[in-house]
Amino acid sequence: MNKALTCVIAEDEEIFREALINLLREEWPDLDVLAACEDGGAALDTIGEHQPDIVFLDIRMPGLTGLEVAAAMSEASPKTQIVFVTAYDQYAIDAFEKGAVDYLLKPIARERLTGTIQRLKVRAAAGHNDTEALTALIQQLSGALLPRSSEPPLVWLTASAGKETRLIMVDDVAYFQSDNKYTVVMTAQGESLVRTPLREMLDKLDPTHFKQIHRATIVNMKAIASIVRDDTGRGTVKLKSRPETLTVSLTFMPLFKNM
Repeated sequence: MNKALTCVIAEDEEIFREALINLLREEWPDLDVLAACEDGGAALDTIGEHQPDIVFLDIRMPGLTGLEVAAAMSEASPKTQIVFVTAYDQYAIDAFEKGAVDYLLKPIARERLTGTIQRLKVRAAAGHNDTEALTALIQQLSGALLPRSSEPPLVWLTASAGKETRLIMVDDVAYFQSDNKYTVVMTAQGESLVRTPLREMLDKLDPTHFKQIHRATIVNMKAIASIVRDDTGRGTVKLKSRPETLTVSLTFMPLFKNM
């Protein structure tokens, strides 16, 4: 008996996430859905942990975009087949068609999903994953499609420290760290709290200076003194203004390969 294929679903909108799960249960009951994630950072960690056969990956997600997750997967989970999920965008569709990479349009049509399932099964049986086509597609789309936000990046924020409310310049932040429904803001002077969840915070920050290095951590690149990779492939960040070190998850290390 053939081993059942596994998948991870990465989609931030609950209505589309549940719709895709239900459709897959009906059209591909043997498929084992390992996890459903609602942001890019959680998706990348989950994919790296489970090494699924397939990932259904929304292009637009809080935090890391689907394209950024796909780029990091070349090291984190290279054998995983990717199906991009996107709202209608003719530029993206043309690129997908030319790149021979599967995609699903929202709202997901049952007929389109059925065809995608057949192609996934054929590729899985052949053990074929066209990484070159995927890399070319990511490069084509990354510079022209789906900017993170049309609003200017955050310059300052207000945060709570006990009964005190602090005005903090974003450039002075060493890193942000998730704390349940809050986010810890760490500067050279100490920690404060904001009510914005970490996955929403990343969309407000300048992506050239702030990078997610762990499901629960965003670091200011200007605050980094050095990054050390250990024998397991994980990284450790040393900071200029703080004594503690930060862990870079194995799955996030590919985002730093050009450093």
